[in-house]
Amino acid sequence: MAGGATDLWGEWQKHGAQGISGAQALTAELDRIAREGGIASPVTTNRGLSARLRYLNTRPGRETLRGHGVSARLLRSWQKGIRPSRGKLDAVDRAYQERRRDNLVRSGALKRLLDNEGRGRRIEVHPVDQTYVPEQYRRSNITERSVQARYVWDDMVDAWAKRDLATLDEIWDDIITDLDSDYAAYAYVGSIGVGA
Repeated sequence: MAGGATDLWGEWQKHGAQGISGAQALTAELDRIAREGGIASPVTTNRGLSARLRYLNTRPGRETLRGHGVSARLLRSWQKGIRPSRGKLDAVDRAYQERRRDNLVRSGALKRLLDNEGRGRRIEVHPVDQTYVPEQYRRSNITERSVQARYVWDDMVDAWAKRDLATLDEIWDDIITDLDSDYAAYAYVGSIGVGA
């Protein structure tokens, strides 16, 4: 999977810097964006469970529920008043998140949100944690950075939908080249935030 700036992580990683690859950070942030736009009530509440089950009340939704171990028989028992176990509530939530993710990609809604009519979105880049790096190996020039990302969102969402970390890593390399000549220091990050 390694390529581009990721290969340049280099010597100071072995001294205890903690971070994740840009591809992993993009995945985590797109997951967060997809989750935050959905049903706000927790699945543990009647309202949250009912809303998720209504969302999943389609053929693909019911198939996704079955794939997570929630059968039609089990759903009928819940309608008769039997309370779902915590494990089955979690299964419903995972099925909901999976369908929501698929629907956001299929409809193009996530791409439109992130592309922002061609203006793109600003990405805040939080550097790796150097807390445990001995002083002589710390990189003092690694600070929080910000970059306006344009024209990468369609490819990024497609790669995220396929869970294609190799392509996400290439996209991350393209994004961080806009930072400066020391871009390789941002191949791994503590986290990122997308202003969406």
